[in-house]
Amino acid sequence: MSEKTTALLRKTPVICLVAGICSFLWGSAFPFIKIGYDLFSIAADDTGSQMLFAGIRFILAGILAAIAGSFIRKKPLLPEKKDIAPIFILSLFQTILQYFFFYIGMANTSGVKGSVIIGSSSFVAILVASLVFRTEKLTVKKVIGSIIGFSGIIIINMQGLTDGTMKITGEGFVFLSTVAYAFSSCIMKKYSDRHDTFILSSYQFIAGGIVMSAAGLLMNGHVSASGFSGIAVLLYLSFLSAAAYTLWSILLKYNEVSSVSVFGFMNPMFGFILSAILLDERSEATGIKGILAIILVCIGIFIVNKNKTVAKS
Repeated sequence: MSEKTTALLRKTPVICLVAGICSFLWGSAFPFIKIGYDLFSIAADDTGSQMLFAGIRFILAGILAAIAGSFIRKKPLLPEKKDIAPIFILSLFQTILQYFFFYIGMANTSGVKGSVIIGSSSFVAILVASLVFRTEKLTVKKVIGSIIGFSGIIIINMQGLTDGTMKITGEGFVFLSTVAYAFSSCIMKKYSDRHDTFILSSYQFIAGGIVMSAAGLLMNGHVSASGFSGIAVLLYLSFLSAAAYTLWSILLKYNEVSSVSVFGFMNPMFGFILSAILLDERSEATGIKGILAIILVCIGIFIVNKNKTVAKS
């Protein structure tokens, strides 16, 4: 890119705008997955079809991301022999395990609850990085932020904890998907120094998508076109993964990681709002527990990142 474009991408208003677009795209995944289930007539207990649906989405996302990466790099984005093992290891956590739990979990819980629980991914990543990979210190500030954020998850699930409506295959699986995400983030950080992150992410999508599709077919899953609306939702889900990753990677290329990651608090907020609007979950979203939960999650993420400043314009 030209020096003018590079300078533009380092300006605070541009970082805010692009990061906001990424968060909106990622947040919209919560309601659109549930909409996709309805359009493709995929039942909450039809794990095979859920896996096949996810697999197709990520194969398409990987192809789109590879095309975008090739355009940005101005050359075909093809993996080398040294990239093969990292691609499959990363795909195991970032796509296969994360979305195995995520897709099944989202079929058995509300979009509002799912978006709040996914908001805990920042806190889980901190614990995994500090206690498992030991790549950073577990500071008091991080502990306080994590406690506040997790309290939001407890509040939104308070009724489920007391009346038995909370499901292991619902809220429990959504939380396990955040654990897989945390491990994938640490693994990506480990490989990023020696491998092209564009190649790793693009092809791990494809590899993970193939595995999930095969698993879905073995479980007698089926995904049949349900008219233009169903196809449009599937294409949008594929697009949002590819587009959000590509834009986020561009920001990370020209800015400090800390100056970009501070905007992660917007992901659960967008998921929360869009689920309330698109899934008609307004009563859950506008209830005192729902509002308090999302506020606590966002405050917790802000506290964890409060000493990370955005690049000055």
